Amino acid sequence: MQSAYDKCYNGLFIGDSTFIHPNECCKRSRNDAGNKATVVLGAQWGDEGKGKVVDLLATDADVVCRCQGGNNAGHTVVVDGKEYDFHLLPSGIINSKSISLIGNGVVIHLPGLFEEGDKNEKKGLKGWEKRLIVSDRAHIVFDFHQVVDGLQETERQAQEGKNIGTTKKGIGPAYSSKASRTGLRVCDLLGDFKDFSMKFKNLVHQFQSMYPALTVDEYAERLRPMVRDGVYYMYEALHGSPKKILVEGANAALLDIDFGTYPFVTSSNCTVGGACTGLGIPPLNIGDVFGVSKAYTTRVGIGAVGELLQTRGHEVGVTTGRKRRCGWLDLVIVRYAHMINGFTAIALTKLDILDVLDEIKVGVAYKLNGKRIPHFPANMDVLHKVEVEYETFPGWKTDTSAARKWNDLPAKAQNYIRFIENHIGVPIKWVGVGKSRECMIQMF
Repeated sequence: MQSAYDKCYNGLFIGDSTFIHPNECCKRSRNDAGNKATVVLGAQWGDEGKGKVVDLLATDADVVCRCQGGNNAGHTVVVDGKEYDFHLLPSGIINSKSISLIGNGVVIHLPGLFEEGDKNEKKGLKGWEKRLIVSDRAHIVFDFHQVVDGLQETERQAQEGKNIGTTKKGIGPAYSSKASRTGLRVCDLLGDFKDFSMKFKNLVHQFQSMYPALTVDEYAERLRPMVRDGVYYMYEALHGSPKKILVEGANAALLDIDFGTYPFVTSSNCTVGGACTGLGIPPLNIGDVFGVSKAYTTRVGIGAVGELLQTRGHEVGVTTGRKRRCGWLDLVIVRYAHMINGFTAIALTKLDILDVLDEIKVGVAYKLNGKRIPHFPANMDVLHKVEVEYETFPGWKTDTSAARKWNDLPAKAQNYIRFIENHIGVPIKWVGVGKSRECMIQMF
């Protein structure tokens, strides 16, 4: 019996006489690749409001996936006046009709996962365990990883006078274990527990220190019904009946381990490639890639304006509770994120935070030694030397929080949005003017 490859290689006969050339056969099978996954990614340093965009798209999604990161991410979603905080669970878990998948690229702290689920259940999230699937290839974050994370930060501060600013959730050390091939996965936990315990002792020994006793076995039975082979599940979802598949990126482009402001980055790929490797999705099955950006920038910029944006925007990290540093919108980094991810559209959030300003600046270019540079510097020392070139716009001085369609926005706000769109060369599909789902103005 011929395989699909042999049939394609040799060509196909349809009926008694119609022959399809092998090249044409391969074209057809390639074009008929199955369902496409829509990917939502942060275009700045995180906290852009990705959860809100995912929540919007998840209302009619069949599968919502997390592909990387761990509980160092934080998404807040407001539905019917209730505020839900998610760190490991995909935001789409709110949709009772969809399946949520935690992919192989995610590192999972099991106590944190169940604590998060139980906490949100008290707020009204019902039946979440029955619609959550966890990839058996996902790596586990242990409590000692979190201890190591904190110790490493303390050592950096002592030796270099500065630290990276990690969430101390053990994400970096867990990915280190994964890369050094000593990490433990969900499939190991659900196998022979004696073997698992031995591997755990070897893993702890690698860090040459003493840590609390192993307690994750208590979560094994609660976790077991959720665990599947994630690769096969995704393949079936992509190639079975028509489905809407949504991938929820955590963190953001400027925190990507390869493309971010290294070393002040996270430990995973939070760009579009992470959706493929973190879920087992072929690039051919990636559909729309939506970038999410605030109407200003958080993490950089200080001073009076920064403090105003911080206060009005309630800029406090969902995971850490730390205040975010705020500044003007930097279009150089958004354009850089587009170079890497190939955004098909942008969601611009928190426009309403700018309502009270007399004038609004936008960073449009970087200069080094007085000359414009066309790229985003890889070296942090060089980045600190760049001069930002700004465009200045008049503020609209009007409350936009009640706007629900494009024409409800003041002309000056519309001009600001169109400038952003034209400068980065990507259409803006949504404009956010508030916390709730209803506050996202859809443009097309």
